[in-house]
Amino acid sequence: MTDTYHVRVAKAEHVFSAGHFITFGGHCERLHGHNYHVAAEVSGTLDENHLVIDFLLVRAKLLEIVKWLDHYMLLPTGHPQIHVEEKGREVTVTYTDRRWIFPSGDCRILPIPNTTAELLAAFIGGKLLAELGHAAVGLTHVRLEVDECDGQVGIWERKLR
Repeated sequence: MTDTYHVRVAKAEHVFSAGHFITFGGHCERLHGHNYHVAAEVSGTLDENHLVIDFLLVRAKLLEIVKWLDHYMLLPTGHPQIHVEEKGREVTVTYTDRRWIFPSGDCRILPIPNTTAELLAAFIGGKLLAELGHAAVGLTHVRLEVDECDGQVGIWERKLR
């Protein structure tokens, strides 16, 4: 029998407010925003200090990511029908007959096909793993949750080994 250990970080500070829209079934939502709540859980074996990972490190790295996203318009670049073009100080976004122009400094252009809670969770989870660097060596599993509306949660998980 093998024991499994998990560390979960879901602090009040891991919240970001952002605008977005998504497309589904040929429909494009209106621009709107959410106060996204983010939680991360990692699993792994215990290290020589009897820790899966330092809570404070996960907390700090997650905070850096949510601050980077906070108060921006989130725009996807991987969608075949959403075209995002940054020129100078403006970002132009088109979807069929719709067109938006945003100041470049107000946007976070993300390498995902849609700004759904699930894909935001995957983006944040991947960024968190990269930021943890060598500290993530003993991890076996990561789970990232993005709650966009008090109980509407997109979840991403990855087995690391």
